[in-house]
Amino acid sequence: MTDPLLKIEGLCKDFPGGGLLGAARRVVDCVDMAVATGQTWGIVGESGSGKTTLARCMLRLIQPSSGSVYFDGLNLAVLSASGLREKRREFQMVFQDPYASLNPGMTVEDIILEPLEVHKSGTREEQQRRLRELIAAVSLDESLLKRKPPELSGGQQQRAGIARGLALNPRLLIADEPVSALDVSVQAQILNLLSDLKRRYELTLVLISHSLYAIHYLCTHVSVMYRGRIVEEAPSDAFFSGPLHPYSAALLESMPALDAAGGVIPPRRHDAEDRPGAEPGCAFRQSCRRRFGRCAEETPPLTAVAPGRKAACFLYFR
Repeated sequence: MTDPLLKIEGLCKDFPGGGLLGAARRVVDCVDMAVATGQTWGIVGESGSGKTTLARCMLRLIQPSSGSVYFDGLNLAVLSASGLREKRREFQMVFQDPYASLNPGMTVEDIILEPLEVHKSGTREEQQRRLRELIAAVSLDESLLKRKPPELSGGQQQRAGIARGLALNPRLLIADEPVSALDVSVQAQILNLLSDLKRRYELTLVLISHSLYAIHYLCTHVSVMYRGRIVEEAPSDAFFSGPLHPYSAALLESMPALDAAGGVIPPRRHDAEDRPGAEPGCAFRQSCRRRFGRCAEETPPLTAVAPGRKAACFLYFR
């Protein structure tokens, strides 16, 4: 078996609490994950579950409190600042809010060219050819190149952000909630674009989302995150046909549906706020109808419970 392209071991991230004596908040708690080359891996969970923090730790945009991140077998923690910057040519990120992640004072052309210039990739002529290849790939008209982000629609901003992420021809692209800030009519366009780009550039894609529809549409594998921990991991088809963890089942049950008048019925929410430190017991037990004594005493580890499937739930191992 070949080594995974992205491997995470025991990754934790704590943030300081408020005040002088405030307890640290654990936002990512002992996450393990392995993403093979060519896979499209979805990480799903409600707002506040730690998805974005995990994504930023994956790329060392923020420093994990503990644990390791390996890219193609290389521990990113051993790299110097210059070595990490060079390695980042191979993994890039598309951010959740395109307006906030694009410099409003730069033109679209400058935004897309910036990674090439920072990494001194190619001559000026080669950079211009790459620019036009990228805007064609993301279906942006050349007439927009001299415009600035405030002059673009949300969908155009996100396309520019995706083009920037692809500029250095990365092997891994992490997309953090790439459609959540967009109108529903534009979301499908961006998801289709990501699917097409993955095939065209042979990308390994990690999609962070609270939208089960987006995960189901794009992803080959799914990790479910709750209060900073991965509570289930499975191939996408198996997950959507029969989730194992009670929280996963609750997520699927609460997917938005259309009411008789054509409006969207909002999903039922769960208590997913950050807790101080790392408490014993299953974090979901207060909302779980299948809990029993052990659930309050021990934290269930993510354990293989079926071929290709893992769950952090004592229902499947005792």
